[in-house]
Amino acid sequence: MKQTALRSPYVVFAVLIIVLTVSFPLALRAEIYKYVDKDGTIHYTNTPTYTQSKEVSLPPLNQANFRKYFPSYSYGRGIRPATFYHMNQAAYDLNIKQICSLYGVDCNLVKAVIRAESGFNPSAVSSKGAMGLMQLMPGTSRDLGVSDPFDPRENIDGGARYLKMMLDMFGNNTLLALAAYNAGPEAVIAWGGVPPFGQTQLYVKRVMDFYDRYRY
Repeated sequence: MKQTALRSPYVVFAVLIIVLTVSFPLALRAEIYKYVDKDGTIHYTNTPTYTQSKEVSLPPLNQANFRKYFPSYSYGRGIRPATFYHMNQAAYDLNIKQICSLYGVDCNLVKAVIRAESGFNPSAVSSKGAMGLMQLMPGTSRDLGVSDPFDPRENIDGGARYLKMMLDMFGNNTLLALAAYNAGPEAVIAWGGVPPFGQTQLYVKRVMDFYDRYRY
């Protein structure tokens, strides 16, 4: 999960709300550029950030072609969430219920995010450094006051608050809030919707699938 560090979080939040209000209706679809760095990691951006970037057109994303376009993507320590959730998904229900009640967030949505992010593995660490159940980035953890992102309750508290901020920012549009949780609110604003990044699109689909299962 990519998260924006919330330095002076309320100021940043207010600024983004203004930018969203002004820019969101005017956002245009743009080209997608692909760049492979020296380590072989593939990057997709909406601007030719690197001199070697090449404009590409991605086909509709599905499970079959996901690894082709995002070979370095991993869950936690390279382990897919499915290996964890069967025995762990009920272990945090009480914390999720209490925290969601406090912040006014749907418990089923938070539970779906946890399942997609870490597979209910509180020790999960992504290749980019995201930590814990809701995969909080170090900067986000600091700004949210999460002293120990591997503590389940602290992590859920911080992740639920961040998700609530995204929901408020995007008018309680669940799809946009999830895209912002994964790719950052700036990307959602820049693209005027869910960004055309394969990882983000698959993430949103996965969370919504889990969300529907928990609701019904």
